[in-house]
Amino acid sequence: MSKELDQLCVNTIRFLAVDGVQKAKSGHPGMPMGMADAAYVLWTQFLRHNPANPRWPNRDRFVLSAGHGSMLLYSLLFLTGYDMPITELMRFRQWGSHTPGHPEYDPDRGVEMTTGPLGQGFATGVGMAIAERFLAATFNRPGYNLVDHYVYAIVSDGDLMEGISHEAASLAGHLRLGNLIYLYDDNHISIDGPTEITFTEDRAARFVAYNWHVQRINGHDRAAVAAAIRAAQAETGRPSLICCRTHIGYGSPNRQDTAKAHGEPLGEEEVRLTKQNLGWPEDQTFYVPTEALQVFRQAVPRGEQLEQEWRAMFQRYAAEYPDLAELWQRVWSGEVTLDWEEVLPVFAPSESGEATRVASGQVLNALAPVLPTLIGGSADLTPSNNTELKGIPWMEPGKYAGRNIHFGVREHAMGAILNGMALHGGVIPYGGTFLVFSDYMRPAIRLAAMMEVPVVYVFTHDSIGLGEDGPTHQPVEHLPALRAIPNLVVIRPADANETSQAWRVALERRHGPTALLLTRQKIPIFDRTTLAPASGLRQGAYVLADSDGQPDIILIASGSEVALVLGAREALAQRGVRARVVSMPSWELFEAQPAEYRAQVLPPQVTARLAVEAAIPLGWERYVGDRGAVIGMERFGASAPYQVLLEKFGFTVENVTQRALQLLGKA
Repeated sequence: MSKELDQLCVNTIRFLAVDGVQKAKSGHPGMPMGMADAAYVLWTQFLRHNPANPRWPNRDRFVLSAGHGSMLLYSLLFLTGYDMPITELMRFRQWGSHTPGHPEYDPDRGVEMTTGPLGQGFATGVGMAIAERFLAATFNRPGYNLVDHYVYAIVSDGDLMEGISHEAASLAGHLRLGNLIYLYDDNHISIDGPTEITFTEDRAARFVAYNWHVQRINGHDRAAVAAAIRAAQAETGRPSLICCRTHIGYGSPNRQDTAKAHGEPLGEEEVRLTKQNLGWPEDQTFYVPTEALQVFRQAVPRGEQLEQEWRAMFQRYAAEYPDLAELWQRVWSGEVTLDWEEVLPVFAPSESGEATRVASGQVLNALAPVLPTLIGGSADLTPSNNTELKGIPWMEPGKYAGRNIHFGVREHAMGAILNGMALHGGVIPYGGTFLVFSDYMRPAIRLAAMMEVPVVYVFTHDSIGLGEDGPTHQPVEHLPALRAIPNLVVIRPADANETSQAWRVALERRHGPTALLLTRQKIPIFDRTTLAPASGLRQGAYVLADSDGQPDIILIASGSEVALVLGAREALAQRGVRARVVSMPSWELFEAQPAEYRAQVLPPQVTARLAVEAAIPLGWERYVGDRGAVIGMERFGASAPYQVLLEKFGFTVENVTQRALQLLGKA
């Protein structure tokens, strides 16, 4: 095409973004204006995608990590024919629109992942690249490259400043993810002003040290952008960073290369001057030249042809490799299809018991043979988290068939990488660390819940019961903090069999993440011939042991404290007190039950209630009411053997019994 037509197309992107932000009176016009050249080249010359089917498995993934520039993505989605009409661009940042300030995830409209929290998209793309390499190693056969796509991203100065990008870049370089190509919008401007006020290291050299392939180009030179992407594609043994020197707010006479172009509309007069400067109709908004639209809409027939060719190849593949083809269809359906009763372990009763982290490891290894895309690992705590799939290879640089992943001491990145794996599709990702380090992962957990992606977190060492490591490692506030995240299901199982059921819930849950909180210390495995079955966990709370007739008091607990309240129930019975024991491993699952069921478990007429949980008691008032009480942690823990800690902090049968009697006025 002619340079004139190219320029027309680029300016179409620019001014759709400018007009959208101006109409909303809110947004970030500068980045779309500066990266329009590079984005145009990527989307029209290189990106393999099908606007008619945004979920085609072998499409290239595009992550807008610099998500504040979301009008750039919305403009491209409209122009290339996705379900993103121009009327939605006109409703940018408005109630009920499909064009929010930071879209995060909208797969049916082509939004793969676009982050508000900077750095998250950068790390998420690494997870997508890992999933692509694993699936390619698992399914591809000679002559049949079912999986051979790239993960592209536009990243910003802010992304590169955030610590999570350092962790993710380090792991990506170590794994030699040559399918990862990032365009760095090196515009030298942040909200506070020029980046030189805080950001002066040699970014290119840093990524070279991370084992990335690095190029520096003029981001407004479209031929240079195309050449750099081709060079990045040719580099198969390293991820690529293309440093695109750009001008934020390109074309704006008074805002270009200033911080004001970053986070506020140009203003009506500056919009007029910018259009005048770049030869754009000053009296029109959301103007789309017919010639430009025709160029962009070529993506529709091109995408349909790409997918048709791929599907024809898949038919030949299915004829030659029917078992693999059937597996492919199953893993991409998102359904976990197996006989749970036969696969999930059932643990024999035991007074000495087992740590739920150990039980979790046994469940994982029972599931691994029947879930061949179950893949994950730990942030350098594999033996403690019990996350290794035994007898299954580890993922290594250049060897991607392994289902065990060494994430290294990179909890921040691990959380986002798990999101990327889930967003890519075709895999079931999980990751482990100590519960106290969930703080490092919290932004990624929150995004997983927001995007409704199925990630499983294995959080071990769930209380002061971990013992001697002391208060820095003993999670006190973390359990209620995780419960505060909408659409995150938190499960703290009471024994090995509840742990087995917790994994069942986590794997069946397809529209949000699940956190499993597991003990370091051994706890009893209950005798289910005398107590309710562990399947009650699926309701979030259930009557584990009941009294004859209406109970005088309800004892409620989660995790390791359930054994305590069972002991207290027996002690209370000797005093003539009828106690019901409720195991409540998951508030979220319980709240999802019908009101009738919840009233059966916690009858409103029984107002004497005592909850026991080794965490701060925040939130338990909803279940114990005004006349109930909570035994919890009111301070940080301490360094001592766990048995001593439990005694000192009141987590004993004797203390639970005494507090129950006090509630009943019988102490």
